[in-house]
This record gives sequence, structure tokens and C-alpha cells, in this order.
Amino acid sequence: MSLRPLHDRILVRRLEEAEQKVGGIIIPDTAKEKPQQAEVIAVGTGKLLETGKRASMELKAGDRILFGKYSGSEIRLEGEDYLILREDEILAVLGV
Repeated sequence: MSLRPLHDRILVRRLEEAEQKVGGIIIPDTAKEKPQQAEVIAVGTGKLLETGKRASMELKAGDRILFGKYSGSEIRLEGEDYLILREDEILAVLGV
């Protein structure tokens, strides 16, 4: 895949959660909430500051992150679903 996010944007792939059972009832995929954990696939070059310099990105490809439930823009590339987020929409990095 040849996609590079611009500026302070990050391309991520949601991580699948294990199948959930509530009281012995299997919850169908349509009723499940989308996971809020993802793996970073690609990062932009950083936010352009008023001084003309770029702020460095805190993340790198391969990081696992937590993000808000309604964050980002969903896209589909080569049959896979991805999410493009701004760096400030990311809540935490897992396993640091």
C-alpha cells in the first residue's frame, strides 16, 4: 500500500477484539461496538507550526494506541478498513 498521511495525521488499523458472550448469548457483529484500539500503520511528517518548523510526531509505525469512540475518518483501501486520525485524537500509547 502506498498511502502517506499528511501533516499531523496517522493511518491506523483497528485491532479485533475477542468474541464477546453476555450471559451465554453470542452478540452478533452488527451489535458489537467497534474496538477503540488500533495499530499505527503510517504517520505524517508532523504539524506545521506558525514559525514554519514542523512539530515532531510522538508515534511511529507499529505502535498500539487507544483513541476516542467517534474519532477519525474511516476509509477502505485494497479491501481493508483503516482509520485516519489526527495526533491530538489519540488518547494513549499501549505497552510503552
